[in-house]
Amino acid sequence: MLGALAGRLGAAAMTAVLSTAAVFLLIRAVPGDVVGEMLGQSAGDRAAEAALRAFFGLDRPLWQQYLGWAGDVLRGDLGVSWRQGLPVAGIVGKAFLVTLQIGLVTLAVALFVGVPLGILAGVRHGRWPDLLVEVVSLVALSAPVFWTGMVLLIAAGTWFGWSPPLIYAGPGENLADNIESIALPVMALGLLQAAAYAQFARQQTMQVMRQDFIRAAISRGLPARVVYGRHLLRNVAIPLVTFAGVILVQILGGVVVVETLFAIPGLGRTLLAAIQARDYPVLQGALLVAVLVALLVNLLVDLLYAAIDPRVRGA
Repeated sequence: MLGALAGRLGAAAMTAVLSTAAVFLLIRAVPGDVVGEMLGQSAGDRAAEAALRAFFGLDRPLWQQYLGWAGDVLRGDLGVSWRQGLPVAGIVGKAFLVTLQIGLVTLAVALFVGVPLGILAGVRHGRWPDLLVEVVSLVALSAPVFWTGMVLLIAAGTWFGWSPPLIYAGPGENLADNIESIALPVMALGLLQAAAYAQFARQQTMQVMRQDFIRAAISRGLPARVVYGRHLLRNVAIPLVTFAGVILVQILGGVVVVETLFAIPGLGRTLLAAIQARDYPVLQGALLVAVLVALLVNLLVDLLYAAIDPRVRGA
């Protein structure tokens, strides 16, 4: 078990290095940089351009820029924003907490809505609950997140005369305003992910229901709570835990859209603003956090999988 964990940690570290190097190069491959943005109409001033490039370190070869940034990261220094003049760690950390709240609440919605509906559809395969869940989930999966968010925003204003607060409030500042701020984004993301979870849970339930031990339990006249609660859920839980990691990573990817649509200062909106401003330190720091979170989620999923299924840990 320890050897497998060490192997996963090594693979995660290598993935982080390769991912950050690729991101570092791709960022600089995009036409334009912060120097051109800052000079504006004075872009032809070669002396000013050279001075700014030297100030930001853009006059050095790319490999030197990357090694310098990576060395600072290993020392816990993500740098300073070229636009705001503030530490990147503070900017990214504050934005990530906002995104993390939205992600975890959305995951909870997907779990508590999608899993029961999917299991119900799988148990009642071919009957009206199954058909209803199948149709609703397919419609939800077909709708883009930005479209769902816009529909929810328009419907809330038109039918209920309500709109989310213009200024985001954290849960520690004003819990009521915080709930109002994240309600529609969570619904927009939650509908999509709940539909994905319902489809996956339905497929897994149908596979388990076809197993001999389930048929034997039913033929022996065991109560439904024993058949479904002990035998079915125990076997369905293993793939559902693994799928939770996939769903959470997808949620963190989808927050870019909803945070922009609902003006929420999370990691996605910070990334978009850094791209527009060519603020490389903030962009690199935000992408580094996103990569590390994805790797951590996958590692936790592997550990949970081993904890649930004794065969994985050799028991």
